[in-house]
Amino acid sequence: MEAIVCATHGAMGSVLRKLGALLSDEYKLLRSVKGDVMFLKAELESMHAFLKMMSEVEDPDELSKCWIKEVRELSYNIEYGIDSFMLSPCGESSRKPRGFKGRLSRCMDIMTNSKTRHCIAKKIKVLKQDAIEVSSRRARYKVDDVVSKPSRISIDPRLPAFFTEMTKLVGIDGPKDKLIKLLTEGEVAIAQQLKVVSIVGIGGLGKTTLANQVYQKLEGQFECQAFVSVSQKPDLKRILRNILSQICCQERVSNEEWDEQQLINTIRQFLKHKRYFIVIDDIWGTPAWRAIKCAFPENSSSSRILTTTRILTVAKYCSHDRVYEIKPLSATHSKSLFFKRAFGCEGGCPLQLREVSDEILKKCGGLPLAIITVASLLANKASTREEWLRIRNSLGSALEKDLDMEEMKKILFLGYNDLPYHLKTCLLYLSIFPEDYVIKRDRLVRRWIAEGFIIVEGGQDLEEVGEGYFSDLINRSLIEPVEIQYDGRADACRVHDMILDLIISKSIEENFVTLSGDSKHNSLPYDKVHRLSLNYHAQEHTMVPSNMVVSHVRSLTIFGCAEAEHMLSLSNFQSVRVLDIENREVLEHKYLEHISRLSQLKYLRLNVRRITALPEQLGELRNLQTLDLRWTWVKKLPASIVQLQQLACLLVKSAELPEGIGNMRALRELSEIEINQNTCLTSLQELGSLTKLRILELNLNWHISSTNSGMKACVDNLVMSLCKLGMLNLRSIHLQSYHSCSLDFLIDSWFPPPHLLQRFEMSINYYFPTIPKWVASLEHLSYLGIYVNPVDEETFRVLGNLPSLLFLWITSRTARPIERLIISNNGFRYLKEFYFTCWDSGAGLMFEAGAMPELENLRVPFNAHDVFPSSGGLDFGIQNLYSLKHLHIEIVCYGAKVREVEALEHAVKNAAGCLSDELTLEVNRWDEEEIVKDGEHKLAEEEVELSIECVTHH
Repeated sequence: MEAIVCATHGAMGSVLRKLGALLSDEYKLLRSVKGDVMFLKAELESMHAFLKMMSEVEDPDELSKCWIKEVRELSYNIEYGIDSFMLSPCGESSRKPRGFKGRLSRCMDIMTNSKTRHCIAKKIKVLKQDAIEVSSRRARYKVDDVVSKPSRISIDPRLPAFFTEMTKLVGIDGPKDKLIKLLTEGEVAIAQQLKVVSIVGIGGLGKTTLANQVYQKLEGQFECQAFVSVSQKPDLKRILRNILSQICCQERVSNEEWDEQQLINTIRQFLKHKRYFIVIDDIWGTPAWRAIKCAFPENSSSSRILTTTRILTVAKYCSHDRVYEIKPLSATHSKSLFFKRAFGCEGGCPLQLREVSDEILKKCGGLPLAIITVASLLANKASTREEWLRIRNSLGSALEKDLDMEEMKKILFLGYNDLPYHLKTCLLYLSIFPEDYVIKRDRLVRRWIAEGFIIVEGGQDLEEVGEGYFSDLINRSLIEPVEIQYDGRADACRVHDMILDLIISKSIEENFVTLSGDSKHNSLPYDKVHRLSLNYHAQEHTMVPSNMVVSHVRSLTIFGCAEAEHMLSLSNFQSVRVLDIENREVLEHKYLEHISRLSQLKYLRLNVRRITALPEQLGELRNLQTLDLRWTWVKKLPASIVQLQQLACLLVKSAELPEGIGNMRALRELSEIEINQNTCLTSLQELGSLTKLRILELNLNWHISSTNSGMKACVDNLVMSLCKLGMLNLRSIHLQSYHSCSLDFLIDSWFPPPHLLQRFEMSINYYFPTIPKWVASLEHLSYLGIYVNPVDEETFRVLGNLPSLLFLWITSRTARPIERLIISNNGFRYLKEFYFTCWDSGAGLMFEAGAMPELENLRVPFNAHDVFPSSGGLDFGIQNLYSLKHLHIEIVCYGAKVREVEALEHAVKNAAGCLSDELTLEVNRWDEEEIVKDGEHKLAEEEVELSIECVTHH
């Protein structure tokens, strides 16, 4: 299987599918037209095969690029023509009614469709002629011969990293010392064995430079040393000969005719009883590492191997999780490196250039390669503010045109060129979003799906495959993870400015994305546009050229506010699949009055607060898959919404449950729907018939009373539907309320338990008296946020037995016993995060040795008055949490004295100081105004934050 649409092939995959559909009996084509369609399909299949071959070429020549562009545009044109036919009356396959009305309708079809079919025949002939012309041009200019020529030999862009003088390096000492410590120290048993450590990070961060500095520092401490580079297309023989020549020191010269096995055997034999240190630089895949590693015997001589890679999974595979993630330079080190290269010394920057220097450094984002390249470029320019501003504003285009930037471009593009074509498409798609924009994972994946970028085989799930693409781009260090969740997944991402410039230039080159409004990346040379991104934040009065053809636009994304006269009419966007508007306040709902004309729309997201209603014709968007209205004031959905048979994701903010919800059988996520006393009972019953529903978020706006029979029926129907959903596909449920709301009906009524549930969360002023039995039986539950009162050791015993639990947040009023709650070592084997909120927690918690062995993030309260550490110490077993990385302490000040609060803060700091150097500590005061004033002094009102070697976990 392959993607329907991609950056290189255009809409070729989609076109071939649709041509196949046209040849089916469903569409009544004229015989001659059918022949033309068959010819067109065969011709395009040949072109598609050639495009696939070309996608493997890293740097095609100009003639090939020109032909690729022609074929890509041809595919979009053909799809546009086919879509217009399929949506025409003769393309519809709906059944006609019987009787007189049916006969009349069929007679009308005969008269109109005959004319339409001949019109379609002419269009197909034109498309066929276009394909013939493109194909003949390929033969006329002998494109195939050009492609077959050998590629140019290029110099390894990493070569200068081996010969950089130590005095010219900045910020290298800390990472070098940590890496040496990681290599040389550790458990005694491991220290005597072969140990592998991996450096991982984005291209341009200085992995090779760091590895080389470590190599030079450890020189002489081992009997044999070697430093070799692997590259994207490794030559195993060359690598092995290189290793052998370095470790043998001319003692043994390999025969040129030796194969890989002979070389490996020779190296192994030579290193058998020696202590060696080998650096394997720039590994791109596990197969290369598996082959190279065969040359190194696992002797007991404390040998070491250091690898570098851009890919996290490769790093972990090489080193068994002993990974050093290289970080961007700090602001101080970035400035030092920049000024040294630009002016020769750190203090050489003129006053008038300091502000623009800061702007340029922000663009470089701590990437040493970018800082050095840009500083070297500026060193040869006039030291005027105007000239530097010009360079700052043209950094994106400079990557394309300036020879001084060529080497950096090559290094950064190595990661892009290593991607399979479907991931290249997904990465280029990020050029739609503005600089420094935080892109939510779920939003991005759903847009990818709507665009046709996701490849699925067999019974694979589209969203799960899309999330895999997202993780793969993070894993390859091409996008930066943001908001790491309890399960290790990133909730969002950000694109480094330099990477963004590269993918923007590539997107513009391939007419994949068109940007308007950003002065640095304005790209409007094409008349036909496929994906349009309008940024009104960057330029308030963004104007779209009158000659731009928007009828072919497949995605329209709008950022920022624009006056009505500057907004493009939606009725012109007949081919749009994705409509994503972040307009906040200005746009009004009348802008959407023609939205029903967008018959191919699959993704609709509106971040517009003024919109309070949607057109009733919304139900005509039969292809809609995602409807995201969370940032609007839409409280009542159009009745026609239940006609959306393909809608998989409906996201609202306390909108009413629509009547007829049972018709929406494709729904996978429904958030956040309000249930109140006026909710239709039938709709509540139908909720349970949504067989594909995985995620459900409900806002319960009711007050249950024993005398209110209508409310009781509402609750009964809801429970019945929840039980049905629990037996089907329900994975996540979030119950919330802005009012006091009882959940007594859920204590023992959810039967059978929702066996696939992975997440249960509640945000309601209600406390379960004990952990419900159905919660205790959930084998797949990984996230639990629950209110329960009181909390006792039995609570922790029950929850500790949940086998898949990774995140736990317990909120309570009272903890029992008052003395101390013991967290034993019998449960919570895989728990990563534990938040405990209880303002009457007594003496707090005590963690036994071995408790919560995988816990990384802990948030607990202490009542300063109850646990005042008179001895100056505080022992709650924190030293037993061996994996802890972040500790958040909430000090409840109610009824406490100043000295009690300060003593507790001091004790917390001392307790945390005894743990790992990488622990992050944060301390907050609550109810500070309730401190008993004893005349000592008034406490500061602001929140107190203490930090010990702050290494942020998230």
